[in-house]
Amino acid sequence: MVCIMNEALELEAGHKVLEVGAGSGWHASTIAEIVAPTDIPKEKWGHVYTVEIIPGLAEFARKNVEKAGYGDRITIICGDGSMGYPEKAPYDRILVTAAAPDVPKPLIEQLRNGGILVIPVGGIQFYQTLVRVRKRDGKILEENLGGVAFVPLTGKHGYKL
Repeated sequence: MVCIMNEALELEAGHKVLEVGAGSGWHASTIAEIVAPTDIPKEKWGHVYTVEIIPGLAEFARKNVEKAGYGDRITIICGDGSMGYPEKAPYDRILVTAAAPDVPKPLIEQLRNGGILVIPVGGIQFYQTLVRVRKRDGKILEENLGGVAFVPLTGKHGYKL
């Protein structure tokens, strides 16, 4: 699923990426390998900002990212990812790793024109659809990438558990 989502994002070196749901930090690390590869000059690196709502999980991800050597390419924020991270917007790519009832408006607003957002959308329990959103000239285009099953997104624009 990580590979499918990364391919759907159409990642490139230099991209600024927002990930919602840091988890262990592993997915953000795979993204950092693509957007900030060590074989190009640092000034051409992109960056991954990942937001985790659970404080203990945010700290776990932070330790894993540092230990794996990605601390200079990934920033971990403890907060409500359903609100995005406006401090560093706009983003070239946004990835959500938890299922939302619909695409959160703040994420669309923080997506750069020409950007891509990948998010599971659907029910709180199983069947959800992986959706790729493209923002082009003020238009939002959605594409169904197939059925998936993710934990629910929590926060202001997620599920109220």
